[in-house]
Amino acid sequence: MDSVESSDQRRATVSQREQWMVQDQVFQIYDIFANIPHKTRTLMLELQRDNHIEYLTRGLKQLSSSFVVLDANRPWLCYWILHSIALLGESIDYELENNVIDFLKHCQDPNGGYGGGPGQMPHLATTYAAVNSLITLGGRRALSSINRGKLYAFLRGMKDPSGAFRMHDAGEIDVRACYTAISVASILNILDDELIKGVGNYILSCQTYEGGIAGEPGSEAHGGYTFCGLAAMILINEANRLDLAGLLDWVVFRQGVECGFQGRTNKLVDGCYSFWQGGVFALLKGLHSVDGEHVALSDAEEGDSATDGTSEGEDGNSLETDETCHIKQGVGDGEMAPLFHSVALQQYIILCSQEQEGGFRDKPGKARDYYHTCYCLSGLSVCQYSQSKDEHSPPLPRAVLGPYSNLLEPVHPLYNVVLKQYQEAHEFFSSQSTS
Repeated sequence: MDSVESSDQRRATVSQREQWMVQDQVFQIYDIFANIPHKTRTLMLELQRDNHIEYLTRGLKQLSSSFVVLDANRPWLCYWILHSIALLGESIDYELENNVIDFLKHCQDPNGGYGGGPGQMPHLATTYAAVNSLITLGGRRALSSINRGKLYAFLRGMKDPSGAFRMHDAGEIDVRACYTAISVASILNILDDELIKGVGNYILSCQTYEGGIAGEPGSEAHGGYTFCGLAAMILINEANRLDLAGLLDWVVFRQGVECGFQGRTNKLVDGCYSFWQGGVFALLKGLHSVDGEHVALSDAEEGDSATDGTSEGEDGNSLETDETCHIKQGVGDGEMAPLFHSVALQQYIILCSQEQEGGFRDKPGKARDYYHTCYCLSGLSVCQYSQSKDEHSPPLPRAVLGPYSNLLEPVHPLYNVVLKQYQEAHEFFSSQSTS
């Protein structure tokens, strides 16, 4: 038997060896968690809020010289940090807020859109990041700093004859460009038929045989592009054109044995897909049905109070108490097949992605960073709330792994901004002319 196992190991691919290594690291953490005293287990499940805030605020004020490689992503750094702070229910001081607004003003191109830094060419990705940053800050000064007229002209300039969008002047065309353009236009109340025209056709051409959505036609289905494609199609009211059943099937199988999500088939688990893949379920929930089948959550999840997921032993170790995402199989049979294990995902985020000193990481063995901090927290928020069937009703807390203090602010899943910030921006921009 040993010789057979050794032979299998010798024939293993690099991908298989990497998968086994990650599984071993994750399972070691879970084994430790399962065999430690109750009080220690409770501490392991606690969201280290103060350490996260310190890590994030320090990064917003000053970064080390190693961050020079992200010089063209400075609005993204603002968004990742500000959104993470907002999810934790905190805000930054007045002086720092004004500094961020002034900095983003310098990133705004005279002809519309935002570049990666002052003097850099406008780009759809950094435009999305800058707009979301300003919406997250909130207030008249931040929101009125966005030149909507010029930004609309920039979006029209990025529109390709195919109907899709380019990321920047003479840049690449992909689903990410479509989403960032449509998201920005929608949240700023400047979305019109000219911007929408042809977008649905392009995104539809990017849905693959697997069911997920690729960045461009002929490429591989990818978690980030699947979220972007589905969100954009919802914003332009064309989601029903997608093979939603196939998309759902693909996303379901991206949650692996580690409890987190992978971004593509046969790839490693990664904390950032807690939102990119986990958020898809929130979007689908909002659609109410997939191919005629009702998308729902378990009966327990529809309650009006949060739980720490610890009804058996009160230690946060019983994942069988989870309120998971389900789809009803047929009409009248009453059976619900599990799709999305939300508490299991929270377990991966808190135990495997959280750095006790602050920040979140991709997976065990990786270093913390602001990107993964943003999307791990965003995914955690999606796990913790039930999206209401009524878009005007607030989402209800559903299943919170660990202490109730782990509960984050709810996000608007289409834009990934904290819900109350979205509502303020929606009211502000709805009162303004679209011209």
